Amino acid sequence: MELERRFDFRKIFGILYVTTFLVYLIAGFIPAGATTPEISEALVIPSIHLASGVTNVSLVDHKLDTPDTVVGSYQPTENKTFLIGHSTTAFSNLKNIDIGDYLYYGGLKYRVVKTSLQKKSDVDMKKILADTDIKTVVMMTCAGELVGGGDATHRFIVTAVLA
Repeated sequence: MELERRFDFRKIFGILYVTTFLVYLIAGFIPAGATTPEISEALVIPSIHLASGVTNVSLVDHKLDTPDTVVGSYQPTENKTFLIGHSTTAFSNLKNIDIGDYLYYGGLKYRVVKTSLQKKSDVDMKKILADTDIKTVVMMTCAGELVGGGDATHRFIVTAVLA
């Protein structure tokens, strides 16, 4: 009986991508001319080849300022972390995530339990930022049609719980 060897190139690419990103992050490699936010964590989602530094953001005048090239983190409660990123940079592949996928953040492993596409006007931030009984990460990015100022008509929202 011959054993058939199969290579999962998607998995291999994901591992190489994440490894390269982490080496650059640890080594402090920053492209010429780039601004450098203070990176406090890393977010890794192997299934969509996402690896990004994460910087803390603050609520100012009821708004969170989304970092240009990395993910922003806001922790309104002990068990809830809200991650935001631009759909054209850090979260460019977020739309490809599936329920059941895993992500790694803050030294913990989370499993995606929900995705939704909502009109911007229908997004209930009080509900999104509300505390939970289990550690939860909620990620959000722009989606839909572009409307001036780099904004869009919808939001793509992903909820993941501690695995």
